[in-house]
Amino acid sequence: MPGSSESRYITLEVINGKNLRVPSERIPAGFYVSINVDSRRHWKSAISVLSCDESVAWGNTVTLSSHASPALSVEIRASYEADRMLGSGEVIGKLQMSWDELLDHGDEPFNLSFPPVRGVHPSFALKTAVVLACDDQDGALSDSLIDCKIARETDAGHAQFAAYVRSKTVSRLNAAIELFQLALDQCPISHPDHIDATISLFRDALALRPQRHPDHSISLYNLTEALNRRHDKKGTATDIHEAVQLNHELLPLCPESTYLRSIAAGANGVDYVIRGCNDLPIDASDEGIHLQRNVLELCPPGHQLRPGALDKLSRSLLTRFQRQSSIDDVDECIQFGREAVSLFKGHSGCDDYLNNLAISLLFRFFHQHKPNDLDDAISFLEEALRLRPVWHQYRDSSLGNLGGAFITRFDERGDIDDITRAISLRREALTLRPPGHPRRGTTLTNLAVALKARYDRLDVSEDLNEAIDMYRESLRLTRHDDPQCHVTLHKLSSALCSRFTQTQQKEDVEEAITLCQKSLAVLSSLHPERYFSYMRLQKAYLSRYQILHDPADLSLAIENFRLASRHPTRGIPQRIIEAIEWARQAEVHQYESALEAYQMCFELFDIHMMTRSSVISRREAATAFRGAQSLYVDAASRATRSGNLRQAVELVEQGRGQQWSLASRLRTPVEDLESTNPRLAHNYLELSKLVSDAAQSSATITDRAAADRAATEYRRLTRRWEAAVAEIRDLRAFSRFLLPPLYEDLQAAARQGPVIILVASQYSCSAIVVPTPGDLHHVPLPSVALADLKTLKDRFTRAIRHASRMNPTELRSDLIVLSRIIWDEIMLPIVNVLQHVLKLKRHSRIWLCPTAAFTSIPLHAANPFQTKADRSGKEPCLEDLYICSYTPTLSALIRSRQLMKKRVAPSFVAIGQGQPGTGRGKELLAVDSELELVHKLVPATANRSTISGDAATRVGALEALQGNTWVHLACHGKQDPAQPYNSHFVMRDEHLTLLDIMDKDIPHAEFAFLSTCHTAVGDEKTPDEVIHLAAGLQFSGFKSVVGTLWEVDDAVAKHVVKAFYTNMFEDLKDGGAMDCTKAAWAINRATHAVKTKVPLEQRMVFIHIGV
Repeated sequence: MPGSSESRYITLEVINGKNLRVPSERIPAGFYVSINVDSRRHWKSAISVLSCDESVAWGNTVTLSSHASPALSVEIRASYEADRMLGSGEVIGKLQMSWDELLDHGDEPFNLSFPPVRGVHPSFALKTAVVLACDDQDGALSDSLIDCKIARETDAGHAQFAAYVRSKTVSRLNAAIELFQLALDQCPISHPDHIDATISLFRDALALRPQRHPDHSISLYNLTEALNRRHDKKGTATDIHEAVQLNHELLPLCPESTYLRSIAAGANGVDYVIRGCNDLPIDASDEGIHLQRNVLELCPPGHQLRPGALDKLSRSLLTRFQRQSSIDDVDECIQFGREAVSLFKGHSGCDDYLNNLAISLLFRFFHQHKPNDLDDAISFLEEALRLRPVWHQYRDSSLGNLGGAFITRFDERGDIDDITRAISLRREALTLRPPGHPRRGTTLTNLAVALKARYDRLDVSEDLNEAIDMYRESLRLTRHDDPQCHVTLHKLSSALCSRFTQTQQKEDVEEAITLCQKSLAVLSSLHPERYFSYMRLQKAYLSRYQILHDPADLSLAIENFRLASRHPTRGIPQRIIEAIEWARQAEVHQYESALEAYQMCFELFDIHMMTRSSVISRREAATAFRGAQSLYVDAASRATRSGNLRQAVELVEQGRGQQWSLASRLRTPVEDLESTNPRLAHNYLELSKLVSDAAQSSATITDRAAADRAATEYRRLTRRWEAAVAEIRDLRAFSRFLLPPLYEDLQAAARQGPVIILVASQYSCSAIVVPTPGDLHHVPLPSVALADLKTLKDRFTRAIRHASRMNPTELRSDLIVLSRIIWDEIMLPIVNVLQHVLKLKRHSRIWLCPTAAFTSIPLHAANPFQTKADRSGKEPCLEDLYICSYTPTLSALIRSRQLMKKRVAPSFVAIGQGQPGTGRGKELLAVDSELELVHKLVPATANRSTISGDAATRVGALEALQGNTWVHLACHGKQDPAQPYNSHFVMRDEHLTLLDIMDKDIPHAEFAFLSTCHTAVGDEKTPDEVIHLAAGLQFSGFKSVVGTLWEVDDAVAKHVVKAFYTNMFEDLKDGGAMDCTKAAWAINRATHAVKTKVPLEQRMVFIHIGV
């Protein structure tokens, strides 16, 4: 080799190490290489973290002078501190070698291998080179490894502990502890030597190594491992709880490829903690659920323990839902349950996850009444039962749960197969729990419930008597302090009431009352079972009243209706059902609390509807309850019969268009608020848009799990929106912001002419006239009953269908007769009030606001069809006397007038689609000529345009609606009776649906003429709602709309169109402006003008809605 050893300078590059294991089996902060030239001079590399393959990368270089010593010492050491070290750490390997041995390898890297440690030979790669002499080359060396007593004792302790691990000689362990204790004694604090002391020491170390300290992660790991060991020995829950929090902090600090990450995330690290938490009892407290969320975060997708963590969190959320009734909890519970089932399908134990998910779905069904939840629950329970054969320890539970789900579906839908199967399943469950089984009492109660449900539907007395016997046997087997006891008491009470109704044996009903009273006496005020006590008591008192007619029993029954419908622990659907029955019984027995019951229904409905994230799901919610469709008209009828007309108007308004009003809350003009408090106005508008967007997007989601997540997000946004509204209401001038309007506000709808509200209830049919000034007028319709209106509607349907097959010149005798009925029995009493009481001038405007069955009848077509007594001509019909318009609600009319304040330069688009795609309807041959006609009649100053043929697509039509203030639409229109929100205009490619239109806010839109079929026909399942295409356009911003009630003959419609636009724009020749408020007058004039060209049914079909 060149040069002598006395004068050489040698560069050493320490590259990397492999097979690095610690003799003491502890987890170091890292490893370093130490090169000792002589007793004074040492060099050490950086401390590097061990990778999961037991390797380390250094890449450190040092230049050394060989003149001071013929040899050097090379060591690999483990450091337990990444920062400043106490001592030198633990020796992994040590070699003595000469300088010449180092230089024998030339310029190529080579490995230095050390004696084996725990079965492998540690090594590190090194590269050497001789360099020219230069000044101060030894400056890289350091003598900073303090050779003090504490350092020597620490190093000796590491050596003794490593020796103990190899030999298991206890004296070595004692020596290590003694040496470490001597080092510790030089600090001001000391601790006893046991596991608690270890944890305490690790806590102290962690406190001295805060978050940014390089040894923070290793201290976290050490403390976590110690807590795990104490939990393993003592089972202390607080240890495993703390370990979760520490791991939550530790894992993000450990890069994926590091050794520390591999052991921290391994079986004895995080996995141990996860299993420990999953084995703990259910904790539904906020702290317990927070802990479970942290556990779940420790199980990312793909982790083998994730299904168990999902299931545990799901069950905790369900328990909290049962206590607090927060719908978000059960939604999240189902979301996690679905994921657990999807991850564990096909594995042993999946039956538990299926069962838990099904139970969650049933709870949500009881709370929200979503039909899909019930069907899904049954499907999952059937799958769970298949996985639990006859010998399975939990088969009896599966049989009972599935039987209960079938009973629920039987109660909902009345399918006898469901109740038959439920009884069969629960009889099998009873055989698996013979006499002496600890849960036989519960199984007897479950079977009795099924038998009672079949009795209620089929009236088989043997079922009822067997159920009563089983309830009594169950009570005999159940301890009085068992929660199941209250359930059985309530069920027995109900069965006894049913037998009393059948046999009129007083002892049955008196026992039923006593059972419920005993139960109430021991239940806390917010106990969920109190709801059932109230429910059974009202049934018992009502049963006794119906037989014995004691008024005190009726009062007690009503009071228990009130208590049940207000009990906060029950789901909203159950409370709605109870409130509806309260209202019905109060009506039947003429009890004074009927209006209170109706108000309770409306409050609960409002809460129930606001939890639904889409308009379609709101409609499903509105139609899910028997008797709910007529609540608002029945309430208005009750208020009318009580002489409270103002309340009647408020109730109609609250109920009619309920779904429009829920959506329109998000589109309320806020000009006044913006001028008073711009910040609140901006916050409200931003949140309204977020809620509206969430509602619209959720309408298109078909995946159940995704729909659940969307619903949760919708409710989160809704709570923020409600908080913003509450803040606005704190302002004195906005105290009723978005609240149901009072009559004083609603009367503004009659500012330009009276509004006639027609109330069709099972209890009475009448009209309320809202005048421009003055008091309300009640117009009884004594000769009209709800059944008459339904008959009249059916007769009109047949007459229209028959007229469509007649020659245009033939006399429409059926329609003439029906128009006379409308005049004589409905409209004439109203006209008498308008003429003789209000002194309303001829050709004044009036607005009709029909409800329920009145919505299906063309009230504007009322006509006496008779000659005057003096033979001077025909008696005038309604449209000869007044200009008739319709309005879905009074608020809609007020809102349209408010939006009229913001007018822009008019633009007119005519949209026509006469050639829809295959299967979308017949070709409309007159569409193109109708569009040409409209183009000629609309003034050129209106910035007019036409879209037809291939350009008349769904997107093209939507853009045209948004980009123009006036629209004429000629195409097929279809009303969907099953799902009115899917009603649509037929375009070239896709349907333009009512949902599409509602999704758009078009505040500058003014007028739309819908020359299509069925655009103003309402929803049969919710007769108090006006869900149709014309109303959808009005909701989106169009102030004035001409729509149709039935099929339009496009061959004759052009005559009405021509007459309409001729009248509409006749003033423009003299420089007038386009005015959408003239539309009602123009359609009135048009139908009069075409009497000789257009048959009666094609004149009656057109109606005007709005301003």
